[in-house]
Amino acid sequence: MKQFNLLLSALTILCLLSTQAQSQERERVRDLGIYPGILPTGQWNAITDVEGVMVGHQTLIEGENIRTGVTGILPHSGNLYRERVPAAVYVGNGFGKALGFTQVQELGEMETPIALTNTLSIFNAAHGVADYVLNLPGNENVGSVNPVVGETNDGWLNDIRARVVDTEDVHKAIESAESGPVSEGNVGAGTGTRALGFKGGIGTSSRRLPENRGGYTVGVLVQSNFGGILTVNGAPVGEELGNHYLATGQTSPSSQTGVLAKSLTDQTDGYDFDVDGSIMIVVATDAPITSRNLERLAKRAFMGIARVGGFASNGSGDYVIAFSTHPDVRNNLDDSGQTRQITELDNNAVSPLFLAALEATEEAILNSLFMAETMEGQDGRTQEALPIDEVMEILEKYAADQ
Repeated sequence: MKQFNLLLSALTILCLLSTQAQSQERERVRDLGIYPGILPTGQWNAITDVEGVMVGHQTLIEGENIRTGVTGILPHSGNLYRERVPAAVYVGNGFGKALGFTQVQELGEMETPIALTNTLSIFNAAHGVADYVLNLPGNENVGSVNPVVGETNDGWLNDIRARVVDTEDVHKAIESAESGPVSEGNVGAGTGTRALGFKGGIGTSSRRLPENRGGYTVGVLVQSNFGGILTVNGAPVGEELGNHYLATGQTSPSSQTGVLAKSLTDQTDGYDFDVDGSIMIVVATDAPITSRNLERLAKRAFMGIARVGGFASNGSGDYVIAFSTHPDVRNNLDDSGQTRQITELDNNAVSPLFLAALEATEEAILNSLFMAETMEGQDGRTQEALPIDEVMEILEKYAADQ
């Protein structure tokens, strides 16, 4: 019987993946000719364009009700506990369960990888991050560790109360982390999320400064699960599609999405997931800046939410954590002495980084939507993906398709 159940579960997953594979092919916004902002991207247009940064996912799709996962972000490949990176946190709206953030705010540095997951699995994820760090060579005598974990609530598509994420899942996400292109959409911590009335997920983007501005890179990764009225490259897409939490069933001439949006809202048992939700934003840079200017950088990334139509509603947990990978600003615990000498950018040199963070965040959110596929989840619920063809027609109408 046990073998039969395992086989049935495997067949269910294969059918689901087959259905998703046959759906509309997804493309990133730049592949469709949409270019938010003015700064160029890095090679991969991803957070991994910041040298040393790696990303890994563990995606959990089980049966009809489990749609969740873990995403791990590593600032560098070494022992983070012993070679800490400067970091800062900005809280746009604090309706969330972020772990480890207060110590980052207090000390201005980060000593573990970042893990992203769902709201009720954040505690298991923290255990997994701590376990990973404690077992690194050189940490045998460590008696305290500050795991950094963020979350969004994927409980509409995922049976969040099952709390299926465990330590092994966290280890797999961290240990599979690599540089290069980053998987987006329905992967890792973005498997079961929804954003701006459509299927959300993981998204990433980067910006590279001109050489005369330092040539630095800023990379952003988001876990999108928040509400608002979608704007793409300045065009009022959510309004045109009639798909937002105030739409009350209106439809566009070419779509029934507005009716769908109202239907989905009606099924939330009084909780308006089309406006409430959360977003986690991770910002990385190779610029030599410390926690003070990293916090300022995080604030500018938060502005990218507004560019796509979010407004940090009452029930939205909107968090940004930013870090620098530059070797000159790291805190190496194995270096002796009570003082450190740091060379960092002057305040007057950081404005281009601010623009880069805003633009990369905007595009990362859009990529999370454009790459996400329609997904079925618990209780037979379905979250439709962003209808790309209709979006492109709207962008053309507003001359925003460039």
